[in-house]
Amino acid sequence: MTSTLAPDDARRRADDRLARRGRALRLGPVSIPLRPRMVVLGLLGVLALLVLVALNLSVGSVFIPPGRVWANIVGTSYDDYFTIWRVRMPRVVVGMLAGAALAAAGAITQTIMRNPLASPDLLGVTHGASAGVVAVMAFGGSYGIVSGPLASIGVPALALTGGLAAGALCYGLAWRGGIDGFRLLLVGVGVSTVLMNLTLWMLTLGDVSDTGRAMTWIAGSLSMSTWQDALPVTVALVLLLPLALGAARTLDVLSYGDEVVRGLGVRLELARTTTLVLAVLLAAFGTSAAGPILFVSLACPQIALRLARSPRPPVLLSALVGAALTCAADLIARNLISVQLPVGIVTGCLGALYLIYLLVRGNRKVQA
Repeated sequence: MTSTLAPDDARRRADDRLARRGRALRLGPVSIPLRPRMVVLGLLGVLALLVLVALNLSVGSVFIPPGRVWANIVGTSYDDYFTIWRVRMPRVVVGMLAGAALAAAGAITQTIMRNPLASPDLLGVTHGASAGVVAVMAFGGSYGIVSGPLASIGVPALALTGGLAAGALCYGLAWRGGIDGFRLLLVGVGVSTVLMNLTLWMLTLGDVSDTGRAMTWIAGSLSMSTWQDALPVTVALVLLLPLALGAARTLDVLSYGDEVVRGLGVRLELARTTTLVLAVLLAAFGTSAAGPILFVSLACPQIALRLARSPRPPVLLSALVGAALTCAADLIARNLISVQLPVGIVTGCLGALYLIYLLVRGNRKVQA
């Protein structure tokens, strides 16, 4: 005679077995699985990120020895205070935070869509942010500050508004009594194409100097990053990343087919909508901080997936990979040639190579 358990009871018993084996941490009703490989990879990711931060603070047009960098950080020296704290440190912090937010959003999106080529870029978020910023720069005067009652609204706020509006538009157009992942991707591609062409049209109408600044922002530049740019995305990560980690069980279930999800007793549309909102918010805040840094949300979750050997892209490890990749790309962009490149140019080149790799690998699997 066989017995059936409700999904919650089954999960609770599984957590109890893991806790007895020392593989889970129980905090009251909450159980956190302990995976040694993930812990080791997380520590290595943090170490790699610290090394990249140190290199970014030391290497540039003026080389600052690591010892002097540390002295300025701890406050025992102020010889290079302006270079470190006003020029390089804001750029490094904004790049890390934006990369982490975009990569975490990509991990959630790829899990929901069950597609390694899915990313927030295809949901119109980055193109909506670009359209909002270009509209202000082209028609509102110098570098994204409009006159009149909107004078206090800057580029990050308008990028966030445009990204959220585009994400909401894609969701509304794809809704047919529910959300199908394939339909949402098709709608996202269509909306992104329309917004991209709208952005290009607005660039032809603006002043040359304003459109030049807009093009720099669209390319994903960290050259004008300030501490104010870091604040919104910091708040977003502090609030949204724990929610995404708390939804790990839901994401585990959503990585399977719709029938399996319903069979486990999960409310499919509610779970999919909630996690999708988290992805759109993370992508919008990340884009608002540094512009649409290309391919971070596409490549980083897949890199984390292969490092962790997990059934779906891990959100936290993807965020660490995104932060490290953005820092490494910015280091290359600042020092590769005499002219500083937007970081999005470097990530775009690296991401394009990775996209070709995914396509070739997919074709080989199909032929096999």
